[in-house]
Amino acid sequence: MKKEFICIVCPRGCHITVDDEGTIEGYGCIRGKKYVEEEMHDPKRIVTSTVKTVFPERPRISCKTKEAVPKGKIFDVMDAINNVTVDEPLEIGDVVIEDVCDTGVDVILTKPVKSKASVNK
Repeated sequence: MKKEFICIVCPRGCHITVDDEGTIEGYGCIRGKKYVEEEMHDPKRIVTSTVKTVFPERPRISCKTKEAVPKGKIFDVMDAINNVTVDEPLEIGDVVIEDVCDTGVDVILTKPVKSKASVNK
């Protein structure tokens, strides 16, 4: 029995199959093969969310994991994000949570949070 994957690494969307012996077919580049190997043994995803702030003009701000985290830790990562409040001005890419859930991956902002003074203007 073959298992099918659609590669999400590039826009080509190759349809890749893996048979019972682990033979991988249908990939258009080495990145597709690597993607399927990772999906089979250690699937990972980038988590996008929002984090609370103390700023009334922007009570929540978008964030994401800097890299993909193990799929099995996504709910733990979301719990960690939901328990953080940004209380200082930060820029895009600034770290909100270091090494979230012992994954070795940081959670970063994807929008800036301005100072309290600039929010009130």
